[in-house]
Amino acid sequence: MASQRPPRPSRTATPATGDQPERLQKLLSRAGVGSRREVDAWIQDGRVTVNGQVAQPGERALSSDRIAVDGKPVESRSADAVVRRVLVYNKPEGEVTTRNDPEGRPTVFDSLPRLKDQRWIGVGRLDINTTGLMLFTTDGELANRLMHPSSEIDREYAVRIFGAVDDAMIQRLLDGVLLEDGVAAFSDISPAGGKGQNQWFHVTLMEGRNREVRRLWESQGVRVSRLKRVRYGPVFLPSRLTVGRWEELDQKGVNDLSRSVDLPLSDVPTKTPGEQAEQERRRRKAPSRGNKKPGGARRWQVDDSGGQRHKPARSPAPGKPFRHRNGPGNA
Repeated sequence: MASQRPPRPSRTATPATGDQPERLQKLLSRAGVGSRREVDAWIQDGRVTVNGQVAQPGERALSSDRIAVDGKPVESRSADAVVRRVLVYNKPEGEVTTRNDPEGRPTVFDSLPRLKDQRWIGVGRLDINTTGLMLFTTDGELANRLMHPSSEIDREYAVRIFGAVDDAMIQRLLDGVLLEDGVAAFSDISPAGGKGQNQWFHVTLMEGRNREVRRLWESQGVRVSRLKRVRYGPVFLPSRLTVGRWEELDQKGVNDLSRSVDLPLSDVPTKTPGEQAEQERRRRKAPSRGNKKPGGARRWQVDDSGGQRHKPARSPAPGKPFRHRNGPGNA
């Protein structure tokens, strides 16, 4: 007769600390081990243990429990002990957004700084041919809220369309188009330069389905020739951030992002005093290039050649368009 697994002890709050039991997916993703989806797959495969016993789907645990993945102990953290860090990355064309690619292609994670006790979790995905803004965080709960449809976090893209675009087409894309996975629509479409068969637009989505921007336009018989994400919620892609480079949000930027998804602010600073001093030294040494706050409100525009620029305070002189070298045309 097969031996039965002993019943699990009931999980209750720890009286001394008030630590509350949480689902393992939430606990481990917040610790930066992986996304909730990844952790759920690990539990299904029997790779996660709690206090020496194989974890079960739907199981809850305390941050003080002994949790391990593939036999390696994981330092789970309570919500108020998470070091919430966020990177802004300007993704180039040709990189995939998975952590490990079976075809051996370069991934976005290859370019990120290495962490000792945590790992970077990608917020949303971009396909291999799409460039622009990607966010990475060490806090799985922040990543989950930023990606979950209920948070209604909008994403803005600069897109170059090859083909004739008229007002009726734009209205259909705003009203909603039936795709193979349901009805989809842009919440905003704004012309951003170009003429003839090549025009730039800025489009906004409230969700992140696979290749949704491309599929929406292609449903109208036109083709997307360039696509670049320029905003994710309150975070804009800084014009100073060249392709393939990253920078870390400061504490204010992290707090602004946390507030956008109603996440309590972390009491743990994102950097040590020494790291903060070094970052401030480098900032003062670097030449000034306008507003340096990644979370600041900006509006991207695109000129006829595809050059991306900030909306100027006043219109440029006739015949002298203001161009920016870090635009979609150079991505």
